[in-house]
Amino acid sequence: MDLKKFKNDIFLIREDSEFNNLALKLFKYQSKKNKSYKKYIELLNINPETINSVEQIPFLPIDIFRKNKILCENIKYEKIFLSSGTTTTTTRSRHYIESIQFYEKSIKKSFEKAFGQINDYTIFCITPNHQQENTSSLIHMCEYLIHNSNCPNSGFYYNDHNNLIKKIKTTQKKKKKFILIGLSFGILDFANKKEIDLNDGIVIETGGMKSVKKEISKDELYANLKERLKIEKIGSEYSMTELLSQSYSSTKGQFIPPPWKKILIREQNNPLKLTTKEMTTGGINIIDLANTHSCAFIATNDLGKKEKNYFYVLGRYDNSSIRGCNNML
Repeated sequence: MDLKKFKNDIFLIREDSEFNNLALKLFKYQSKKNKSYKKYIELLNINPETINSVEQIPFLPIDIFRKNKILCENIKYEKIFLSSGTTTTTTRSRHYIESIQFYEKSIKKSFEKAFGQINDYTIFCITPNHQQENTSSLIHMCEYLIHNSNCPNSGFYYNDHNNLIKKIKTTQKKKKKFILIGLSFGILDFANKKEIDLNDGIVIETGGMKSVKKEISKDELYANLKERLKIEKIGSEYSMTELLSQSYSSTKGQFIPPPWKKILIREQNNPLKLTTKEMTTGGINIIDLANTHSCAFIATNDLGKKEKNYFYVLGRYDNSSIRGCNNML
């Protein structure tokens, strides 16, 4: 398999048939070259040669990332991203990244599919900076967006609320588009302490309410943010340490995956069977073709449902680790 060509081809996908062909090609490769994935497929007593459609592909449980090196044979890695960890587990997921440059290409393409050119925006991030946490894929994404916005006001403003307000007002006076992106509890803390009118801005929460003593629902979070920030819509970003691609929603929690990423819903009581009915709640399975050198086929612990081109994230399976970043410090 020509991996260099494959990594270029995924960003050229226009039709479902192109996605399916590339997904099957990558499955054949990873089922042989990824030791942990190969072993899992063998335990299921599945012959990879009998897999002829995307719906037949087995999905690797995401918890396996916590205890195994999920990387294809003979692949060197540049960096390891770690999950933030939770109060319920001390073992953090690890994602071995073959190429940071390729990860950044996926960041760029995912963002542009949702919002257009990065340098059209000023990027305000309410997260720790890269010096405080350099093993977080989210922080790396934020740093990349800040740098490529080519705007001096873009930056990290975690617990720097007064300066953030000043920079936002300067940006509004210049009538430049801006995005406020950050951890859910960080944006909520900012909104509760510093009421401001974010007219014409975009707010994107990235999940993570673990540092809040009393966890609140998405509806309650969004209502609070809309009222305090004087804004009509709250967007969201959905990804995780184990993925290289992001999905964004602009409103109502309707996430749209980029063309090289596909969401399937599995039955709640049968993790090996996919549901075919729209808007049926089940476990979220993800195919992220950017995960070329790790595993592209992941069964997450998230609950969701699908409708046409959208998918919704509804919560977590019982007894699974809470997903989303804490303050990472």
